[in-house]
Amino acid sequence: MKKISLAGCIIAIVFLAGCKKQLTSQSIGLLTQDQVNATPTINTVETSVKSSYKLLSNTLNILGEWDWGGGLVFQNDVVVSDVESDDMEKKWIADGDQPWMDDINNFTFTSSNGGPNGLWKYDYEGIKRLNIAIGFLTNPNLESITGISAARKNQLLGEAYYLRSYYYFSLVTNFGDVPLITSSVETYQEAFKVAVRVSKDTVWSKIKTDLATAKTLLPDTKFSSATEPWRVSKGAVIALQAKAALYTQQWNDVITLVSALEATGFYNLNANYFSSFNTKFTDNEVIFAYDHESLQTPQNGNGYCAPLGWGFFAPSTDFMNSFEPNDPRKLFTVDVANQNVNKILGTLDGTNKGNDDAANNKILIRYADALLWKAEAYLETGDNANAILYINKIRARARTTPTATGGTVPGGSLPDRPASTDKPTIKGWLISERRAELGFENQRMPDLKRWGIAKAVMTALGKNFQDKHYLYPIPQSEIDASAGTLTQNPGY
Repeated sequence: MKKISLAGCIIAIVFLAGCKKQLTSQSIGLLTQDQVNATPTINTVETSVKSSYKLLSNTLNILGEWDWGGGLVFQNDVVVSDVESDDMEKKWIADGDQPWMDDINNFTFTSSNGGPNGLWKYDYEGIKRLNIAIGFLTNPNLESITGISAARKNQLLGEAYYLRSYYYFSLVTNFGDVPLITSSVETYQEAFKVAVRVSKDTVWSKIKTDLATAKTLLPDTKFSSATEPWRVSKGAVIALQAKAALYTQQWNDVITLVSALEATGFYNLNANYFSSFNTKFTDNEVIFAYDHESLQTPQNGNGYCAPLGWGFFAPSTDFMNSFEPNDPRKLFTVDVANQNVNKILGTLDGTNKGNDDAANNKILIRYADALLWKAEAYLETGDNANAILYINKIRARARTTPTATGGTVPGGSLPDRPASTDKPTIKGWLISERRAELGFENQRMPDLKRWGIAKAVMTALGKNFQDKHYLYPIPQSEIDASAGTLTQNPGY
């Protein structure tokens, strides 16, 4: 039997039905089955890693051809993190288009919904490609076989461990216990064995172990490659370590890791809030982003701009009303008058709207986000003064940024938060600051869930949020394909 990488097997998480299909399929990620089995070359090694980034992108139809119902037209993080939240509505004008998104917004979704289905498949396809790459890169004879340098091998391996951790971060935060697949498989029997869900604690442990390894492999520079600044860097690793510590409530680790990020000197808050969204790797704030490019074959543009031209993704009234007076981040995020979601478009004049091949980057981790993690960790460890200090760093940049119309923020707007020893008050300030600073960046619903307040917030808005909704259901198609080896989350 040819070696199966869980390949098509994981594209569905698969198992029987998927494995049968894989036996006659030639494509594994962007490699062919013959390339996987053959003696590796530098090209196959490089391609195995580079293709693994693709599942982070907003490019359209990576895993399907206009499979809306299956949630495969684009990466679903905007739906499962923003449309589900109190920040975003599916469209500017309510209609019957793509009802599966309405079901997520209304908490009437089932285990057959395209949102969690697409998220699962994107993440596991990324992991499948990375397991191929890691298999190549951990071959002790790789340097002599391919001629690759030790430095390049280490860099690529560091990137691969990071990216696999990133995909598992998405899975564990959205689904809880999930199958932990860290190598390719060769038989049906192996495929069924890895279909078993492991505890979320085990997944978090693997994420943290792989990130620690990645940090030792990447160079001590802002960019791992001066000519390819989009690649995973050591700063990106430290940031994801800090975020993993945040989600597992390891508060002292959050403080230590964000301090290490600050100490690199690689990052600071941009003077202009919007610089992260309309520039490409020349700003000071972006830690990790997907590098969309126009006019590539295969296409690599920011496909999210296309559905914006079809009326998708609009702010909720509650989101718009949540901003303080004169907060410039409101218009930088969304221009209601012209129905432009500026953050996603990467423009302030509607350019890119309807363009399925736009070149603006997809921002995945920003320095401002990391500083607010540190504020939260300080608050949880009783250091109220430093918590407020870091919240005020974000507010200071907001009130001093040039506005979207080229003016200045009126004096007295967004004043510093005063000294306080009341934890609930400071927590409220933190929650408000994260919402204003990170709106439409796929952070709102994950924040509400990890804080344990999603039910209260959504219920107050008349939404039918139930306890089961703190996790998404395991896609029913995956449970069926595994002959029941995969189990469902409670309530679905």
